[in-house]
Amino acid sequence: MDFYLTALLQGLCFSGIALGIYISMKIFNIPDITTDGSYTLGGVVTAIMLTQHQPVYFTLPAVIISGALAGAVTGIIHTKLKINALLAGILVMTALYSVNLTLMGRSNIPLIGTHTLFDILQISTDPNNNAFWILAFFVLILAVKIGYLLKTDFGLAMRATGNSETMIRALGVNTDKMKITGLALANSLTALSGYLTTQYQGFADINMGIGIVIVSLGSVIIAETIINWLGIISTWTSLALVLCGAIVFQMVLAITLSLGVDANLLKMVTALFVLLIVSLPRLLLKHSG
Repeated sequence: MDFYLTALLQGLCFSGIALGIYISMKIFNIPDITTDGSYTLGGVVTAIMLTQHQPVYFTLPAVIISGALAGAVTGIIHTKLKINALLAGILVMTALYSVNLTLMGRSNIPLIGTHTLFDILQISTDPNNNAFWILAFFVLILAVKIGYLLKTDFGLAMRATGNSETMIRALGVNTDKMKITGLALANSLTALSGYLTTQYQGFADINMGIGIVIVSLGSVIIAETIINWLGIISTWTSLALVLCGAIVFQMVLAITLSLGVDANLLKMVTALFVLLIVSLPRLLLKHSG
């Protein structure tokens, strides 16, 4: 049972990334690969500040700002230099690897002797249950804030930028600024996942972000598949499904490992699962046609 609880906790940690990918890819239609670097950046900033005995409530805004800066740089390269969004994200992600390694000074930083979010708040005597309630509360607050933002005039302008950039520009909205802000927001959410994961696993590693974009993309695709099947238009329901997608994705990986699949093949299983989720609606549509 603890095996699946760990997968659940990991899914909650990845909720920020899923929300970030949802904003960049589903609202702005921008394939943002900065995710791999900003996730690690969030973990690196967390590890550095905690090992310097900075409190977690000081660390949190630093993580948010660092992720936002990474996303803003991608947005500026894309909008001001007119470079393809995918290439802009790859360039920033590549640069962030060196930035993260320079900040760390080594490839791994353990959080030995530090006070993490899970040490300070003691909701339950069981460590796993305690981590669950802390992460669930954290993710709930995060989802409510994002849902509220998307309902404001600013959020509607963001969504309109992704749906019809020409129209919203004709109404006087600065679409370049919207894209930069959107990517900054998406990567600050991604960095928050690095913040949570680093404290949960007890260390930050330079390679922790490699391939993380496919995990978040898989979470969003699961949600999008359900949204399309059920014809859901509610923003709140969509966000809830994105969060559930992050958890379902981790549960699938946990089930895969419990069935005895070699851990070395886990990345391949992840890729095949995402491929299945992407192709299933099309295959069903073709079959029904």
